[in-house]
Amino acid sequence: MERKHRLTRSIDFKRVRRTGRSLAHPLAVLVYLPNDRGTTRIGISAARSLGNAVQRNRAKRRLREALRACLPEIAGGWDIVVIARPEIVNAEWSRVRNGIRKLLKQSDLWIEEN
Repeated sequence: MERKHRLTRSIDFKRVRRTGRSLAHPLAVLVYLPNDRGTTRIGISAARSLGNAVQRNRAKRRLREALRACLPEIAGGWDIVVIARPEIVNAEWSRVRNGIRKLLKQSDLWIEEN
């Protein structure tokens, strides 16, 4: 994912988590908040309760790739934090992709192509 599309600062993560709206799925939680920029920035998080470092990194890689593929269809001007849930580590790839798309569509961040 390009640098301009990354949410990296801790203060930004906290702001989105504290004041943003959230949607849950068995594989991930999506928290989103409008920003004053023209681009959408995405941050990914995996808590220690998810498992050891290998499992947390696998979960984050899977989420990052699913979001990268969806990036052209995501509306601009949003800060998004995606939090991995334990089920994502062993889920099939198609289920991960579909879960992220479902969350984006439920949050109205998904732009349908004509």
